[in-house]
Amino acid sequence: MNKQNWSSATYQLNQQGKAYVMVTLIGITGSTPRDSGTKMVITHDEFFDTIGGGHLEFKATKFAHKLLKKGVNAQHIEHFQLGSQLGQCCGGTATVLFECFAATGINIMLFGAGHVGQALMPILSALPCQITWVDSRAEQFPANAETLNNTRVIVSETPEDEVANMPANSYFIVMTHNHQMDFDISQAILKRGDFSYLGLIASDTKWRRFKQRYKHRDIDEALVERMHCPIGLPDVTGKLPMEVAVSVAGQVISCYQTSEHHKVSQEEGSQQGVPLKTIKQLVSDIN
Repeated sequence: MNKQNWSSATYQLNQQGKAYVMVTLIGITGSTPRDSGTKMVITHDEFFDTIGGGHLEFKATKFAHKLLKKGVNAQHIEHFQLGSQLGQCCGGTATVLFECFAATGINIMLFGAGHVGQALMPILSALPCQITWVDSRAEQFPANAETLNNTRVIVSETPEDEVANMPANSYFIVMTHNHQMDFDISQAILKRGDFSYLGLIASDTKWRRFKQRYKHRDIDEALVERMHCPIGLPDVTGKLPMEVAVSVAGQVISCYQTSEHHKVSQEEGSQQGVPLKTIKQLVSDIN
């Protein structure tokens, strides 16, 4: 068990955009390991606090992991007979509320630790996202790179190989010091074809050349059309590193907010929460 309590854990997980399940004992009868109102938090690979341990907690954790795999917000109530069902010597009953909070963060891979990359990272690290920062030059990363929130630093002489390690629907920002490297990285992303965002920093001349090269490599033109080049919001035209960084961050935020809005719209009309009939039955069983 992680020493962090459930309250501070939920704050940190919400800040990071990570998925978790809040488990609450909402009703008990007889002898039980913990009192009504006791909470714990369960993620894919950690848990915080406890509802008493033993078989009840094992079953609760297993069920929480099933909810997490679905990747959607959900609420569910389960009723456990500690003696007859779970073989616990205390022998009471426990009604457990499971509240699943789906991940809200996005996965971002930033290629390039130059002036713009260094200006961009503090902004991205304050967003609900997981960031992988890649460059071929170890000395380019600032001393505090590893301490930035939600950030993993990778030094690789072949950064394009890192593309394969990202999950589907990731966000990719390409701004290295080398044009050939930018091409190799962007080509690897386009060949995957499952990105949510691909932004490339480039002049008009560089962009025209890249599009010709993609065409010669038989890259689907529809995928190339999805790229953001020039990168950033069109109304923010400044060239200073911080101006470019703010423009890129604004575009990334706009993209993931649009995606989240579309997801919510698709879920409208679906059943949310625990059915009233189930709640009434469980309350009746407790009483």
